[in-house]
Amino acid sequence: MNQTLVFPDAREVAIEDRDRPEPTAEEVLIETDTSLISAGTELTVLSGDFPEGSFWDEYAEFPFDPGYANVGTVVEVGADPQGADVASDDAGASTTGATGAELDVGTRVATWSPHAEYVAAAAEDCVVVPDDVDDEQASLFAIAQIVMNGVRRGRIDWGETVVVYGLGILGQLAVRFARIAGAETVVGVDLAEQRLEYLPDSPEVVGVNPTEEDPVEAVEAATGGDLADVCLEVTGNPDVIPQEFGVLHEQARLVLLSSPHGKTTLDFHDHVNAPSHEIIGAHQLSHAPVATPRDPWTKPAHAELFFSYVEQGRLSVSDLFSHVVDARDAPGTYQSLLEDRSDAMAVRLEW
Repeated sequence: MNQTLVFPDAREVAIEDRDRPEPTAEEVLIETDTSLISAGTELTVLSGDFPEGSFWDEYAEFPFDPGYANVGTVVEVGADPQGADVASDDAGASTTGATGAELDVGTRVATWSPHAEYVAAAAEDCVVVPDDVDDEQASLFAIAQIVMNGVRRGRIDWGETVVVYGLGILGQLAVRFARIAGAETVVGVDLAEQRLEYLPDSPEVVGVNPTEEDPVEAVEAATGGDLADVCLEVTGNPDVIPQEFGVLHEQARLVLLSSPHGKTTLDFHDHVNAPSHEIIGAHQLSHAPVATPRDPWTKPAHAELFFSYVEQGRLSVSDLFSHVVDARDAPGTYQSLLEDRSDAMAVRLEW
């Protein structure tokens, strides 16, 4: 059997026993070791609270199979390169993964697959997890891909000042990747004091609680009055977006790294046209579908770069986990997160 997490309807979470999937010739069967809850996407779906006719209304069709950050071990290869059937106990079985690496039975891989004990994934979508990266660290690969794409689309460069609005797990990684990309100063803004405590202990990183300090004044203080070059929107709250333009100097960039579920009202003259601000969408679907010399940064390429940074010690993520839960206890965890996730950071399921 195959224990699988499902949302039967809005605000309902269950674990179903389903049949174990059979991999096709182009797939591998993966036994899940761990999977990460994407609180923003999954709780938006689970809440059922989104505008009728919106993207979310079409995406969140119940029953819904949540999850897209899966780390596990290949236990069966659908076929060898010549197309011959391969049994799961054939240790010599292999195929080719996303970046040309061999996928043998026993290979640990990261895939965009749902929360389930066993998943079948296209071999070409599998990214091999290095031995020096543990399951916990690896489980952040999908969130890292999303953030890295947003940082890249925002063109963050040496010496710039970046403001990150929203310090959940995406925002925390955005702060760290902005620094790696060359940002001189990063200001993180969040209403939850618990989230501010996850920020790196660095003089170049400033935390701001907008109930206690005006973010514009904080950015002015951090930049000598110059304000910010880039603002990354990671709150998912459409009502906050107009305020975020205030931290930017003229001709700066606002990057929508979150997926706001609702309408935002802007005075396009005052917020965009007069200051010549640029608004940049950064959904993960804007990744390059295939690597080209002009744009080699596919999702697998970003995953491998993320793993490389972890291996080198340039990126520390082990302190970003607030919950590690047995997958069988996931329904209760989702309900708790639905009620209040202000003290939650990365939430990982163990299978």
